[in-house]
Amino acid sequence: MWQIFIRFFMLGLTSFGGPAAHIGYFRQTFVKELNWIDEARFGSLVALSQFLPGPGSSQLGFAIGLSRGGLGGALAAFIGFTLPSAMLMYLIAVTSANVLGQEWFNGMINGLKLLAVVVVLDACLGMFRQFCQSTAAKLLMAASAASLLLVGSSLMQFAVLLLAAIIGSRLLVRGEGDAAPVRGIGWGWLGAFAALLLAAVALLPTLAPGSAAWLGAVGFQAGSLVFGGGHVVLPLLEGHFEAVMSPDRFLTGYAAAQAIPGPMFTLATFLGADAATGDSVAGALIATLGIFVPGFLLILAFLPAWQGLSQRPRIAGAVAGVNAAVVGLLLSALYQPIWTSAVSGPRDVALIILGVAALKLLKLPILALVAAFAAGGGLLL
Repeated sequence: MWQIFIRFFMLGLTSFGGPAAHIGYFRQTFVKELNWIDEARFGSLVALSQFLPGPGSSQLGFAIGLSRGGLGGALAAFIGFTLPSAMLMYLIAVTSANVLGQEWFNGMINGLKLLAVVVVLDACLGMFRQFCQSTAAKLLMAASAASLLLVGSSLMQFAVLLLAAIIGSRLLVRGEGDAAPVRGIGWGWLGAFAALLLAAVALLPTLAPGSAAWLGAVGFQAGSLVFGGGHVVLPLLEGHFEAVMSPDRFLTGYAAAQAIPGPMFTLATFLGADAATGDSVAGALIATLGIFVPGFLLILAFLPAWQGLSQRPRIAGAVAGVNAAVVGLLLSALYQPIWTSAVSGPRDVALIILGVAALKLLKLPILALVAAFAAGGGLLL
């Protein structure tokens, strides 16, 4: 268990670049260097993590740990990979408020908000090329983006993803006929997930914003409904936390999540610590567990049956539909709240263009861009 923890802890300290980059780090470490799993098994786990809602790269790490060391190995992988970024996000939450009035800090945050535009724009382009190759997928993406720009509620996001899955299962199917019934689903884990999600949805309107139960319910609902991981969780959380913090404060957390290694879902750590009406440590812990637990329950439920399930053409089509809708969701988030909160004039647009060039043409690492945008924002305020 300690070996699993240490390997994932080191990755949590050094894995910059978001979920797609994390997959590359995992492959290099666990397939190429350690030979814990082979290429075929790794590819199957990647597919499962993309099929299920939740934090994709963290679910992949959890599944690798589960395959290597059972439930204990899965927990060791999760704690190791998440702990560095969660601690950093908590420290940022409890210390940044003391310097928010200072010009240099506000400039640095403005610079990081502009970097968020660059990163999300790059994610939109990359995911579009990967998931929107057919005309039907492109139309699903466009319809999803337009719907979410017009009605940006969490309910609309869920409806868009559900409808995309149904359409994908009809229009994006490859092959003919379904395989034999799949066995091995962990119904106990799946039942726990369903019960907790229903409780979170039912109780959330009755809970006091900022309370421990409210933080847990918001986190669990977001972690249960977000497909695509990383950036896509932003609009799912923003609608809830606008009741307890300003848009600038929310985007401060999002910008900080861009700037650190490890899973972007530790944005919940920042939000929990900042919004908690009680102890900030408890708030951060509850929000963090709330957003990660749904995806892990689903991994535990479906991993044993995934090999057979993923070969069913209609399931594969539904996944393709959801992936196309995720690109549309991400595109809508690029405009609101990211672009509208970060860009105020031609100078900001110019910095974004330079950032895109540095990322795509010069291939600068994300850490270098973080430093450049933070420094540039502070100097150009």
